[in-house]
Amino acid sequence: MPASTTTTARAPRMTVTGNTLVLAAAPARSARSPRPGRGPQGPYRRLFALPGARGFTAGNLLARLPMGMFGVSAVMMIAGQRGSYALAGAVTATGLAATALVAPWTARLIDRHGQARIAVPATLIAVLGSLALIACVRTGAPAWTLFAAYAATATTPNIGGMSRARWTHLLRDSPASHHTAMSFEQAADELCFMLGPVLAAFLCGAVFPEAGTLAAAALLLTGMLVFTSCRSTQPPVTAAPRRGSPLRALGPLLPLFLITGVIFGSMEIASIAHLDARGLGAASGLVLALQAAGSCAAGLLYGTLRPRSLKACVCALAVLMALPWAAAATGSLPALACALLLAGMATAPTMVTAMSRVHALTPEGRLNEGMTLAVTAIFAGIAVGAAATGWAVENVGPTAAYAVPTAAALLALATTVPGRFMRRPSDHARVVRTAAARDPQ
Repeated sequence: MPASTTTTARAPRMTVTGNTLVLAAAPARSARSPRPGRGPQGPYRRLFALPGARGFTAGNLLARLPMGMFGVSAVMMIAGQRGSYALAGAVTATGLAATALVAPWTARLIDRHGQARIAVPATLIAVLGSLALIACVRTGAPAWTLFAAYAATATTPNIGGMSRARWTHLLRDSPASHHTAMSFEQAADELCFMLGPVLAAFLCGAVFPEAGTLAAAALLLTGMLVFTSCRSTQPPVTAAPRRGSPLRALGPLLPLFLITGVIFGSMEIASIAHLDARGLGAASGLVLALQAAGSCAAGLLYGTLRPRSLKACVCALAVLMALPWAAAATGSLPALACALLLAGMATAPTMVTAMSRVHALTPEGRLNEGMTLAVTAIFAGIAVGAAATGWAVENVGPTAAYAVPTAAALLALATTVPGRFMRRPSDHARVVRTAAARDPQ
């Protein structure tokens, strides 16, 4: 017989399934620690209300800023002291190649033994490599020593990947807040790669040639120590055997990251060459900063919206990446600046959504390795894009060189059409939630 019941805000809820009575208690709410995705606060305020989130984020930002400083600082220091941009470029290219080889192994060790145990010693090795590079440049050591010293910086841990792993651990029951966190991380990437080169160029030019490398090394070590000291948010290390290969799991997705890197590398070189040809080389930094600013703003905004499918994001990328080519053909600097701003706004949603697919596809316990493979693919694409665009500038002209990022964006769209990993991030989430724990959309 039906019976009347009295319920309260915290009363258990009953559901009958077949012959089974399921009793689910409503989650208790804490006044001090608001649940992600709940309450009247904005999504970012809820995000940083989590215990320990502000601490590891502060260390993350300090350690991430040098990622945009090391390359520019090394080029300006070596070229200034040795008088050879060819040598400076070769040294930094060697460091990039070494990072592509070493970074996945460093990430694997972090997954296996924990962030603090591996990241701090790896950072110390990288800092010593930077100091050795300064010493070799200052003392006039043979050129091969510069290559060896800079290659040691390849042990620098992927701080962005470790921070994303912490958010994934903290927000494993809250996909909506996890999306906001990934958007914040992408915006932080853009901000640091926008400010890092500017700070490095100022220090090397206004203070002394080695100042950029010294400041970058100090920021990296300080930020990593602050980040790893926040032990409460560190993902736990499990003794269970790790099954599955991140490389195999992410195989269909890595070409997209590679092509995205081509877009980044080619757009930068094409813009610098185009502005230099018009006698506006000094303005290239400010114009390029608009692209990063657009991506940073779009990333923060995307974090407050419902995530879209990767295919939709790449479609927008393919359309907007054609704008700089069209704007450059008009010869108008304001038009080019606006086009770069709009093109930058398409990259952040694509990267956020693609990284969410990395989280969903990477085998359990190997998340840092999976994300580092994605970042390595981006770095490789940047190198390819820069080389291809340099050839295009020399052979077809700086304006036509904008065809390289446009073609790369169309190729990225072609890779997403047949893929099974292009759905909305929540479609394949490994998180299992009850109705009481589900985020509002």
